[in-house]
Amino acid sequence: MKVTYEIKEMPAFHVARIRHVGPYNQIGQVFESLMGWAGPRGLLRFPETDMLAVYHDDPATTDPSQLRSDACLTVPEGTAVDGEVTTMTIPGGLFAVGHFEIDHTEYGAAWDKVMSEYIPTTGYLPDNRLCYELYLNDPDQHPEKKHIVDICEPVRAA
Repeated sequence: MKVTYEIKEMPAFHVARIRHVGPYNQIGQVFESLMGWAGPRGLLRFPETDMLAVYHDDPATTDPSQLRSDACLTVPEGTAVDGEVTTMTIPGGLFAVGHFEIDHTEYGAAWDKVMSEYIPTTGYLPDNRLCYELYLNDPDQHPEKKHIVDICEPVRAA
């Protein structure tokens, strides 16, 4: 697992999203639905399109069957949505960002590193804005099938 950390200002993201309720590691199937919706509408314009997963609940205190997350794709404001697809703006601001190169099985360990190892050393505290993963590559195109991802936890001064 390769990792670097920083505290940085992140932009707001306007996204189309589909809600997933259940274990966080099962959000992949929701991304497939979102991509199936976005593709025919010409909304997949990589690299300018960003893909994110937003997490709403603490897995330490919420039953896995009740965990809420959103599979998200940046879209222009005013993009028409339908069915299970809705839009929202993910607030920007100051974030603790862990930049990881990981295997698909290491997401939980990566979050633990950000929350338990990095943030306590920064002089910042987590705040109540949305936390998310920002996906930076297609793992199928990586020579080792690694996921390059920024794990972004909102913070405020202690």
